[in-house]
Amino acid sequence: MIIENEIRETLQRAFNVHHLELENESYKHNVPEGSESHFKLTLVSNVFEGKRLVQRHQLIYGALTDQMQKIHALAIHPYTLEEWEARKYEAPLSPDCMGGGH
Repeated sequence: MIIENEIRETLQRAFNVHHLELENESYKHNVPEGSESHFKLTLVSNVFEGKRLVQRHQLIYGALTDQMQKIHALAIHPYTLEEWEARKYEAPLSPDCMGGGH
């Protein structure tokens, strides 16, 4: 959980976080047990107010520059508090892995 903790701590420092969920989804892919290669991030922050989706992703990638060099994939679901409440506090499910024997 070294990379997972790095991601979590970096985001906590970089954003005014209302809610943060970080799920290691590596087990859904053809990687060795215990890998930290595929993550799903749900981040709720009013820093995203007035920003388009691509701008929100850019902010997150900018904060995670070092960690992005260590992982394969990051599914990002960024919301304002109002958007998160409208979604009834749920992010979309990740699709199944399409390759690698799973």
